[in-house]
This record gives sequence, structure tokens and C-alpha cells, in this order.
Amino acid sequence: MDQGVGRKVKALKLSISKAAEAQLRLRSEPLLLQMELYFSCLVRKRVYVRDLADNVEAVSLGDKLKVWFRPVVTQTCAMREVERDNPPVMDMPVVDPGRYFPHWLTLDYRYGKWLAGFGYGRMST
Repeated sequence: MDQGVGRKVKALKLSISKAAEAQLRLRSEPLLLQMELYFSCLVRKRVYVRDLADNVEAVSLGDKLKVWFRPVVTQTCAMREVERDNPPVMDMPVVDPGRYFPHWLTLDYRYGKWLAGFGYGRMST
């Protein structure tokens, strides 16, 4: 998978629950997941379910799932911005994306919502 900038990065281990597999089969369009690594006063990992791929080269993981990785940074470090649900961010220039690229991604579907997470090292069970 790449970040849309033509650089090779690590393989991604994917774990999908049975509930998520069932919901994916019901979809007519692929589910779009953006794995965001946020750098500011703190580091935050978050997976967003998107309607559009925002001009990135999302990678298909099967027929019904597309993902991409986006490291972002804020221009300033203000806790009031961090606490907001969607603080203003810009793409972080990454010299070696393989160093930041997640090792694993999990996807579940519970109570009518997609739940996803990503991480580094071994996948937690």
C-alpha cells in the first residue's frame, strides 16, 4: 500500500470481524477508511470512514474496502484545537513513510456504526 505519493511502504495486516464482513457484503460501493496519524501537542491515531477519497490513491483491500494512510500536523500547538473533533490540519511531509505506516488495521461493525483502529507492532487481540 502507498500513501498516494508513489513510495513503497510496509504490508498492512487486516482483521475484519464477522459483523463487518456481513455489512461489507451488503454495500454497493466500497467502504473508504482513512487512517490518520495526527502530530501536534500529542500524537493521536484515528480511522475515519469517508464518503470520498479526497484525491488520494486509496488501495483496494478486496471488492468492498479501500484504505489510505494520512499523517497530518497542525501549524500550532493549542490544546483547544486538539480537543475539537476535527482541528485544522495539513499533510505532514514524510521523508520515509515506511517508518510511520501502520502495521495493522481492525474493522468491526456494532450498533449500526463502523469501528476501526490501527496500530504498530503486534496486533492486540
